[in-house]
Amino acid sequence: MPNKNQFSRVGAIDLVRALTMVLMIFVNDLWSLKGVPVWLEHVASGVDGMGLSDVVFPAFLFIVGLSLPFAVSSRQARGDSLGSTVLHILGRSVALLVMGVFLVNGETIHEATGIPRLIWNVLSCVCFILIWNAYPKTMNIWLQRGLKALGAAVLLVMAVTYRGGDGTETFAPQWWGILGLIGWAYLAAGLVTALAQGRLIVLALAWLAFAGLSLAWAAGLVPALLHIIPEPIIGGTLTALVLGGAVIGRMFQLWQPPENEKKNDNLRMTLAFAAIAAALVALGFFTRQFWGISKLSATPAWLFLCSAITLAAFVALYWIGDVARQGKWFGFVKPAGTDTLLCYLMPYLVYAAMAYSALTLPDVLVTGGVGLIKSLLLALICVWLAGGLSRLGIKLKL
Repeated sequence: MPNKNQFSRVGAIDLVRALTMVLMIFVNDLWSLKGVPVWLEHVASGVDGMGLSDVVFPAFLFIVGLSLPFAVSSRQARGDSLGSTVLHILGRSVALLVMGVFLVNGETIHEATGIPRLIWNVLSCVCFILIWNAYPKTMNIWLQRGLKALGAAVLLVMAVTYRGGDGTETFAPQWWGILGLIGWAYLAAGLVTALAQGRLIVLALAWLAFAGLSLAWAAGLVPALLHIIPEPIIGGTLTALVLGGAVIGRMFQLWQPPENEKKNDNLRMTLAFAAIAAALVALGFFTRQFWGISKLSATPAWLFLCSAITLAAFVALYWIGDVARQGKWFGFVKPAGTDTLLCYLMPYLVYAAMAYSALTLPDVLVTGGVGLIKSLLLALICVWLAGGLSRLGIKLKL
């Protein structure tokens, strides 16, 4: 029988989510630097290998999955029905898809739209906050609804007036963007987790099925008729990353020893996870010979290796934060683990502020090691801003 920890918050999940978000902002800022070490960057299309930048996004997907069993268990403990949980998953997925599509369209915006890209991004982010902010219960309900309606209306006007490419293209999903890809993978994995009702074998079989889809997609064996299904789902890889996290999350719920038991129980759980990570590494290098390691192609080797890396990071942070109770070491990045989506949006606001304040940095601050420090500081500033907004009552809740 699952122990009571299945409903409790695990500090390691917040820690690994926070550090991954900091890394995401950091690697997304590398474009602004010169002389960046190759191992930090994305590997080019068609090249077998991966840099740090290629590990961050799949790590985040895996962490989304880690949280799923805890989120579903929490909703069940509150008395929510399966139907209510499914509707919640659908709503979160739609929100992520909407955000992803608006930010992606900003990448190819044309001046015929009437607003530049930076302002488009800022308006999009402000509208996201207006619509999906967790308003205080003391706020007038009609004021809340009015702010949400305002955000939706502005987005609608933006979509209608948008022109992209050469000035003739209208608003449409060009690709789903990072948030949209997360949305599709979360939709599939979230529904599986909800329907599994805590049955580990169902989650494990679902992971095997989507890992198999990843292999079939890489081999070109998925029938063309099924290509109408969004690639983050039918391609298998992204959904398998989330489901892999869900499997580990559920195993953790079942195996995590109560606080009053010996550390030997944690050691046994750790050894089991280490064996799983080793198996994933073996799968990664075995499949590499057929399709290589590639983020852009979402190859099976990339799936298996990134899953192993994230699992290892989670276990390490569990020992530091939950067993040794040293989570305070990472207190400076805490908002990135608890206000993650808000943190993700902060760079769009920071880049706009820098551009319109005419702030330019000398070459010495954007080159080599000094430049890397600058990008890390930018990431930490975004975390600090998200934490500050959260304290002011701005908390995105999908």
